[in-house]
Amino acid sequence: MSDESISDLRKDYQKDSLTRADLLADPMQQFQLWLDVARKAKVLEPTAMNLATSSADGVISSRMVLLKDLDQRGFSFFTNYESRKANDLAEHSRAALCFWWGDLERQVRIEGVIEKVSAAESDHYYSRRPRGSRIGAIASRQSTKLSSHAELEQQVQVVEQQYADGEEIQRPDYWGGYRVLPNSLEFWQGRPSRLHDRFCYQLAEDGQWQITRLSP
Repeated sequence: MSDESISDLRKDYQKDSLTRADLLADPMQQFQLWLDVARKAKVLEPTAMNLATSSADGVISSRMVLLKDLDQRGFSFFTNYESRKANDLAEHSRAALCFWWGDLERQVRIEGVIEKVSAAESDHYYSRRPRGSRIGAIASRQSTKLSSHAELEQQVQVVEQQYADGEEIQRPDYWGGYRVLPNSLEFWQGRPSRLHDRFCYQLAEDGQWQITRLSP
C-alpha cells in the first residue's frame, strides 16, 4: 500500500475556463463542439459515457457504453435487449449519461427519457460493425451467467460455423439501439481551487433551452 492517503490525492485544474458567452444557444451543438475538441485532442475513448439506469424498485446501476450516434434528437448507443440495462430501461424509461474528458478537465452530464431506435437504424449500424463484433452480439447472451470464458468461446465457435459459408450475418432481434432524449445537459469545466464552471441547459415547457450557471 502507498503511504499517500487517497484523501490527499488532488489535482488543481488549470487548463481552461467557461463563461456564459462561450456557450452556444443549442446544447446539442455545444456538445458536438466539445466532442470535436476531445477527438482532436486524442482523448482516450472520447465517445465513452457512463450510463446510469434504475430498476422499477429503485436499484441504480451504471456502466460504460459508447456513443454511436448523435443528432438533434439525442444520444444513441447499442446493446443487447435482454441485458440488465435493457431490463432497467423497460421498467423505468429514464437514464443519465456522463462523459469525462480528463485531459481537457471537462465533464458533460445528460439526463432524459429513453426510446428504442428504429429497427432500420439498428440494422444500419449492425451491418457496419466488424464481423467479429456481429458474431459476438449473437453468441453472447449479455448479463447471463457463464461457467467460464471457454464456454463463451464455444458459443462463438457455434455461431461462426453457422456463417462459415459467407452468409450475411443478420442482426438478432434481441440486439439494437436506444436513444436518450435529453431534457437536461450540464457542461462542467475544471477550475483552480475547485471553483469550477458549471452551466446547465434545461428544457422548458415551450421547447426552449434555458441556461443557468450553477455553483461548483
